[in-house]
Amino acid sequence: MTKIAIVVFSDTDTIEALGKVSNAFMLASEAIEHGDELKIIFEGAGAKWIGELEKEDHKLHGLYKGLKNNITGVCSFCAQAFGVKSQIEKAGVPLISEYKNHPSLRNLVVEGFQIITF
Repeated sequence: MTKIAIVVFSDTDTIEALGKVSNAFMLASEAIEHGDELKIIFEGAGAKWIGELEKEDHKLHGLYKGLKNNITGVCSFCAQAFGVKSQIEKAGVPLISEYKNHPSLRNLVVEGFQIITF
């Protein structure tokens, strides 16, 4: 079985960033269709995406809602640092703090995941 970890670092402030998240979600959808083991993690400025994607009028809201159950979580440190922790908690998306209050990307490598960043 293929193991894919999608990590979104991209900020929310440009059309390029929107394209990156859209492409991350396309890969996630394809992985799900093929029965791959999938993890989706929002890290760094990417933590800001959850609050944006929760908005019903956002272009990617529908796609996000369809993938929300597959989101592994958001970096706990970055959620706090970017001031979006309450938005993430309200959305019901887990905060990840495996290594010094961050997700452990090393653990993903050890577990055999291919890490793809957007």
